Amino acid sequence: MTASPTVTTARFPSEYGQTPEHLAEVQAWADVEARIAAARNYWLATIGPSGEPYQRPVDGVFVAGALCIGGSPQTRWVRNLSDRPAASVSLPDDDHAVILSGIAELIDDPDLDVSTALDPANRAKYPQYFTDDTPDEFQPFWCLRPTRVYAWSLSEFPAKATRFDF
Repeated sequence: MTASPTVTTARFPSEYGQTPEHLAEVQAWADVEARIAAARNYWLATIGPSGEPYQRPVDGVFVAGALCIGGSPQTRWVRNLSDRPAASVSLPDDDHAVILSGIAELIDDPDLDVSTALDPANRAKYPQYFTDDTPDEFQPFWCLRPTRVYAWSLSEFPAKATRFDF
């Protein structure tokens, strides 16, 4: 469980149909956090060398309040994060919009809490990548601790459109 965020209604232009009743409804962070953790993959958006957006699906696990993702330093998204660590992530869900934003950090210390939580979480979520003899070898990874998360249901929009600030 992550730290409790400040929770407010996500506000939209008046033509989007938000009413005072909608503004009074918010989602629980625990429900949104569970949706983030359960996603099989994520759409990661980074900023390319000339400022262009770059988006790719990535595997990841949500542990210790952070989305943890790993990839080869040769991939464009890793090179982008190395140069410009601002990132946005969304879930591949047809009805529930969940958007995380923040600054990604390269984690190269195997003794951090997030590092020790990562291997068992990866093995549980993605068993197809591991065998019984796969070594427990630490690999540096990227950690996105969101500073803001938006969440709403597309089928019920704009009801319960929520903003979480950390």
